[in-house]
Amino acid sequence: MPIDFQPVLGNHELALRVRSYRAEVIAGNLANADTPGYKARDIDFRQILEGERERLPMRATDPAHLSTLAATPFGEALKYRVPTQPSLDGNTVDPSLEQAAYGENAVRYQATLRFLGGKFKGLMTAIRGE
Repeated sequence: MPIDFQPVLGNHELALRVRSYRAEVIAGNLANADTPGYKARDIDFRQILEGERERLPMRATDPAHLSTLAATPFGEALKYRVPTQPSLDGNTVDPSLEQAAYGENAVRYQATLRFLGGKFKGLMTAIRGE
């Protein structure tokens, strides 16, 4: 019989997976900082955690119609960042902004790991009966 940790861990497990995926997306933006026409992308962390999936009902009549929407593992489409200073070649990646976002995401990832560590430590204490 599998054990369900969801009531104990809450959203921390999902938050860890979302933060990990967001790090990949931001790293992809940084890797393409000099690629002409590349559009910086990101995911909406809060929207995924809150489970808000407000989508317009769309119907594709051809498989190629929606090929530009990249779906994340969480069922949401990647969103494009609004550029503060787009370059002449159409690239919307701002390396300073991306590095700051990556750093913030890394700190939040570490915080989520600490929360999960505390939860597991509490479970181990309860199991031992201390």
